[in-house]
Amino acid sequence: MMMGLAAGTLMISAQAADKIELEGASVGVWTMDFDAAVKLAGEKKLPLMLNFTGSDWCGWCKLMDKGVFAEEVWRTYAKDNVLLVTLDFPNDKSIVPEKYVGRNKELQQKFGVRGYPTYVVLDHDGETKLGQLGAGRDKTPSSFIDEFEGVMRMSAGGIEAFLKANPDKAEAYKKAIAELRAAEEKMEEATKPLNEWLETKPKRTEENTKKFEGFKKKIDAVLPGLQEDVAKAEEAIKAFH
Repeated sequence: MMMGLAAGTLMISAQAADKIELEGASVGVWTMDFDAAVKLAGEKKLPLMLNFTGSDWCGWCKLMDKGVFAEEVWRTYAKDNVLLVTLDFPNDKSIVPEKYVGRNKELQQKFGVRGYPTYVVLDHDGETKLGQLGAGRDKTPSSFIDEFEGVMRMSAGGIEAFLKANPDKAEAYKKAIAELRAAEEKMEEATKPLNEWLETKPKRTEENTKKFEGFKKKIDAVLPGLQEDVAKAEEAIKAFH
């Protein structure tokens, strides 16, 4: 992938067919300037989406750049609805300005990001995590927009707007949301022991390999059922819209 710096903008070649601003922020335009994006999000009362990526080595990241974010359907949607922030972890260290390197790592830890790409959706305060999305070979701009809007429906503003517009469905909707959150909490609890252990950065030893396999076996035993519960709860909420 060819890279070039010009006038404060990182130009990405044909893979992403887009640009990433190094300074400042505009609605629907990728920027590395997290602080500027948060400021504008607060002023516009719009959410942010953080793209944790490895732009010059991550195959799935390149796939999403080309198949989703470079497409006009996504660009048209984004320019009215979301602040976009790129948090890059490239092999070529010249791609990311030095002043952003430490901050990117801090945000990665803060939001529990462990793989690339991960798309973290924040409320307009730049603090409240509404959810996160991932990559997929079959994802299109339209399907990704649907996923993004699904996350937004679960924001405080989204719930409030629905309840205000549909008072007759309020109790059933609140119940559906509670069931989804309970299912998500069970998912988180199932993976929490492994994640906490991995955060200790265990050495690659035979004993630790067995310990990892033990964690994985426990997770694999319950994960399909938990994923099904989350999917059912999400479908129940979608049915209201």
